[in-house]
Amino acid sequence: MNQPRHCPAVLIAAPASGQGKTTVTAALARLHRNLGRKVRVFKCGPDFLDPMIHERASGAPVYQLDMWMVGEQESRRLLWEAAGEADLILIEGVMGLFDGTPSSADLARHFGVPVLGVIDGTAMAQTFGALALGLARYQPDLPFAGVLANRVGTLRHAQLLEGSLTEGLRWYGALSRETAIELPSRHLGLVQASELNDLDLRLDAAAQALGSSCEVALPPPVTFAAPPVTRTEPLLAGVRIAVARDEAFAFTYGASLDLLRAMGAELSFFSPIHDRQLPDADSLYLPGGYPELHHQALSENTAMLEAIRVHHAAGKPLLAECGGMLYLLDSLTDVDGLRAGLVGLLQGAAVMQKKLAALALQSVELPEGVLRGHTYHHSLTSTDWVPIARGVSPNGGRGAEAVYRQGRLTASYVHFYFPSNPRAVAALFAPERVAPHAAPQHESTVGAGLPAIGS
Repeated sequence: MNQPRHCPAVLIAAPASGQGKTTVTAALARLHRNLGRKVRVFKCGPDFLDPMIHERASGAPVYQLDMWMVGEQESRRLLWEAAGEADLILIEGVMGLFDGTPSSADLARHFGVPVLGVIDGTAMAQTFGALALGLARYQPDLPFAGVLANRVGTLRHAQLLEGSLTEGLRWYGALSRETAIELPSRHLGLVQASELNDLDLRLDAAAQALGSSCEVALPPPVTFAAPPVTRTEPLLAGVRIAVARDEAFAFTYGASLDLLRAMGAELSFFSPIHDRQLPDADSLYLPGGYPELHHQALSENTAMLEAIRVHHAAGKPLLAECGGMLYLLDSLTDVDGLRAGLVGLLQGAAVMQKKLAALALQSVELPEGVLRGHTYHHSLTSTDWVPIARGVSPNGGRGAEAVYRQGRLTASYVHFYFPSNPRAVAALFAPERVAPHAAPQHESTVGAGLPAIGS
């Protein structure tokens, strides 16, 4: 039987979105990594972009934690495994600390991880202490580590903020707004880590600035209970899956790819932009990303467009999520009205919008079984295809996304979290159909209110 594990840990949260949680989490990860410590970072909720930054900052894989989509038991397993190898665990929260059901505070309380409150100190002095005290005491049973000030002006400003703290709240330091570490964003969130040529310089600068503002010490250790012992069935033994990965397609959950490998699949990554042919594969996975930023280049790679058509015509499995689904359409038009013809397997067209089109966690009942995931996109798609299923949001979020199917092709705006039902995922990718499981592989029935990142 597995034993509990102990590891210093904090959950980085804030009063609201936009306070700089990602920057602070990445700075902390790089600071402790530069001190020779093994750091593992997690992200609350279904987010693809923040984990890319944190992987660069920590030098280790980053996984999502979520009481609904990931599930309590799987979240517990991920934390327990990280505690066995790390000197420090950092968890970046989502939205405001108490926002959503379950909230970042709920996750922190459930796993006993103390909260590190990040507060934007811009145009603020002693009120910083009142806000910090509110975060710490609003829910008396919430473990609370201390606070960190972001976007501080001067050393004197930081001293005022630190001096405003009461009731023994610990000061975790400050980040200056003058430090060149702010991370640029676009319509779906942060710019991808691979697109920032100076990302390591930004991270090292942030780490140095943070380290000079406080005593760099580890938080107290947290006890992580052992998860139940589980076994993964080799349902995809020897199955070769081609996975799109480049500037246009990069939104994959690390846990989903791990599951495919654990079930015996062999993954081959390729670029729909740069490669002229598919890898030798039984199945094809087109995840989300930013195809709208590269639709002309995708359109011009006619050899790849034809290779994907040939794959489908051969009756081979193909799963396309969000941006991957847009790629399969007849055409995609960006916000400037520039249209590009694409694969044309899914009859229809998509047009990018300047505002959000859908944002919701999703549960989808497919013939293979129930899968959980999320949707977040700025495009509208029109097609005459009739959906085989529609998603249901557990918290009434925007979007009841359609799932389309023709032969072994399955396409939807939903980004599926594969560990939510391994047998259903195996059935989607296996050359021969896998019998569906009677129920989804989830223990938690708690509703959720966490936002999502996707394309």
